Amino acid sequence: PGKIVSPPKDLKKPRGKKCHFVKFFGTEDHAWIKVEQLKPYHAHKEEMIKINKGKRFQQAVDSVEDYLKKAKGKDQVTLLSLSLYIYLQTVVFLQPVKDDPHFHHFLLSQSEKVGNGALKHDSGSTSIQAADSTAINGSITPTDKRIGFLGLGLMGSGIVSNLLKMGHVVTVWNRTAEKCDLFIQEGARLGRTPAEVVSMCDITFSCVSDPKAARDLVLGPSGVLQGIRPGKCYVEMSTVDPETIAELSQLVTSRGGRFLEAPVAGSQQLSNDGMLVILAAGDRTVYEDCSSCFQAMGKTSFFLGEPGNAARMMLILNMVQGSFMATVAEGLTLAQATGQSQQTFLDILCQGQMASTFVDQKCQNILQGNFKPDYYLKHIQKDLRLAISMGDMANHPTPMAAAANEVYKRAKALDQSDNDISAVYRAYIH
Repeated sequence: PGKIVSPPKDLKKPRGKKCHFVKFFGTEDHAWIKVEQLKPYHAHKEEMIKINKGKRFQQAVDSVEDYLKKAKGKDQVTLLSLSLYIYLQTVVFLQPVKDDPHFHHFLLSQSEKVGNGALKHDSGSTSIQAADSTAINGSITPTDKRIGFLGLGLMGSGIVSNLLKMGHVVTVWNRTAEKCDLFIQEGARLGRTPAEVVSMCDITFSCVSDPKAARDLVLGPSGVLQGIRPGKCYVEMSTVDPETIAELSQLVTSRGGRFLEAPVAGSQQLSNDGMLVILAAGDRTVYEDCSSCFQAMGKTSFFLGEPGNAARMMLILNMVQGSFMATVAEGLTLAQATGQSQQTFLDILCQGQMASTFVDQKCQNILQGNFKPDYYLKHIQKDLRLAISMGDMANHPTPMAAAANEVYKRAKALDQSDNDISAVYRAYIH
């Protein structure tokens, strides 16, 4: 939500665009927005509320109403079209941006892509299906199946919260039982053991730290395997290696269960916002049964075929992200070592082809000394290690990942394991 304001005198209007300059409520952000993507609030309020029943849109309406009370209705208030509003939620509202027309051209083009809802994939042997996000759909109908969830860490907590908000019946378990309390207050049920959760539920999700934790959850005392019965569904969301997925799949299906792997690409913030990207592989019918759950927790889901394919794809994605973060940190420290302004380096970087919310957010956190975990450094190092091992098995070189892995190992030695991945920066300055 926002209001139309006069742009600064030194800010040029984008060429060839019929735009208004909009100031967003609750932030210092503003942007050029195309006229057709703005809707007068009072004229479109009821129509938009009827179409869009998601939590984000309701928050937008609430903030407009609060603003109108304070402004006594004198200002012109607008609601962005739904596609652009969702994009702004992920790009602008969560991270302030500069008043740069080039960025806003990019923002507008991206919002149009989101609004189209059309995702193109090359035709290959892998079957890929994309599901619309909860946010874009506005609302979902929760499955009537009973849902279990094991693991309430950075990612799992946000996932469970969104499952509950979207009306799913969820039973939770966590190794540290106190973490369950908040979700019990939100309406979740408590399972005493993983086996009990699986026994009580139709579909049980797991999201834990590494391959060992994933195996222990299934094979340990009162583990998942003890609760598996014919027809029970088990969905492994942890980022692990393909060999672990193959083992877990065999164990579950040997008891008559149905297995799906579904690791998620994202961060704690994206998990909280229900904007994860889900990579699924395994039993296609389980993927379909999980449709409303995936819509609640993510913006897009892909089905990648046989078990292990999602693990492979996830490791490749995290290998790229981890290597990139290490390179950006190296650039920041080299700038400082050669007498250049780190902030200027970031400003220039964010005007070029590598500009992204990820770069801006992580670099700003580094410059502020804020390493609160959004994705644990120890987990990205684990993913790099697994990706390198996967490369070894395929006899494929991974020299960039190997170099980045050494930097993260150095950061871990400096007690940065439980900080954010951006804390790899500290490996270069100590």
